[in-house]
Amino acid sequence: MRFTTARLCGGKALMAISADEMDIDMAAAAEKFRSEGCQISESDDMMIVFQWNGMETTLYRQGKVMFFPLEDKQLCIKYATEMLESL
Repeated sequence: MRFTTARLCGGKALMAISADEMDIDMAAAAEKFRSEGCQISESDDMMIVFQWNGMETTLYRQGKVMFFPLEDKQLCIKYATEMLESL
């Protein structure tokens, strides 16, 4: 997968933006995260907000993934790749 990254929230959050067009099944993704023990705080047909690996993580339907707090761009891409490939 190919990504670009964006630094958000004064540098304390990073978003991986997929270069490929995606349309993630959000209900199936939410169920997968729940089954892995992730605590979901918000879920609808456009995004899922959940705790993952000690970070607040937001997954968007079009394949964007935001991690807070995270400042390492390489880790951001690694985590997003692992997460999206598992869906």
